[in-house]
Amino acid sequence: MRVIVVGAGVVGTMHAWHAVERGHEVLHIEREAEARGASLRNFGLVWVSGRAGGEELETALRARALWEGIGTRVPELGFRPNGSLTVVTGEAELAVAQAVLQRPDATARGYKLLGPEEARALNPALRGRMLAALWCERDAAVEPRTAQRALKAELLTSGRYTFLGGREVREVGSSAVHDDHGEVHTGDTVILCTGAWLGGLVRELAPELPVRRVRLQMMQTDPLGEELTTSVADADSFRYYPAYDGEALAAMAAAQAQPPVAEVHRMQLLMVQRRDGGLTIGDTHEYEDPFGFDVVEDPYEHLAGVVEGILGRPLPRIRRRWAGVYAQCTDTARVVHRQQVRDGVWLVTGPGGRGMTCAPAIAETTADELGW
Repeated sequence: MRVIVVGAGVVGTMHAWHAVERGHEVLHIEREAEARGASLRNFGLVWVSGRAGGEELETALRARALWEGIGTRVPELGFRPNGSLTVVTGEAELAVAQAVLQRPDATARGYKLLGPEEARALNPALRGRMLAALWCERDAAVEPRTAQRALKAELLTSGRYTFLGGREVREVGSSAVHDDHGEVHTGDTVILCTGAWLGGLVRELAPELPVRRVRLQMMQTDPLGEELTTSVADADSFRYYPAYDGEALAAMAAAQAQPPVAEVHRMQLLMVQRRDGGLTIGDTHEYEDPFGFDVVEDPYEHLAGVVEGILGRPLPRIRRRWAGVYAQCTDTARVVHRQQVRDGVWLVTGPGGRGMTCAPAIAETTADELGW
């Protein structure tokens, strides 16, 4: 079989990966020279802890296993099973952490509530104020800025993979695509993984697409100078992830308002250390498209203060600030939107903030459903 994959972000790359793994030939087309979208502009977190129970958690756990296996073959991914600590500083936050330990899937996630000394034994860099921390053993991380390049390099060794960068697909027919160089590429199956690019050709193929765009802001520091052994979140992440929903969260929300800047920008803290020692820190959520062209400074100042409170020390110099946009199903209970748009042509989009976490399992499901 010859599979054409359009879009070289993590979802598209994982579709190419599964096709090659199953013995097929892959032509991979990307409109940029290399992928530059949300798949690079994220934390690189394989985030199991906050996923909704049921299909979403099952997908995340399967993806976590796939990431680990692929990371063994491709060390340049920087896969590490570092787990995460969600730091709580108040009684209302503690009640949410205690409540999630009663979930029937708590063991599958690797949840454990730790006291301050236990948490610092896992991650000595956390010297700031802490009442407790929710440990999630199943969380992991990869290096987002280099993951797609590492996967592509491994795919090229198969002899069944061709990458065409700098080619924008203009038309899609039955198992064929036309690019902006005037070339027609034919195959047995076309998989469109266009990420946040939802206009133009995508709108023509799926005019009622139940997907919206979401914008976020993030930043990265100079090296910390010590190891951050786990990924780190603050209790505002309880407000954002569905696993924490319930009476305890409602009580927390009523008793403990977010700072105005965090509420306006729909913020949580997530933090992970990069291979070079720097920290990737975020993030905000903006849903009103069209988005601004600039980044706003107030959220960065808020996040820096939260991080310094957790670390008990000043942050290193901020090296980079950026914004990214991803596609999210408007029915946020759905893991991804998968739709046949022509004979032999499928559109796979809208994983939202789950894209980096769930991409290997999303692509595996596509491969299974199409009988690759």
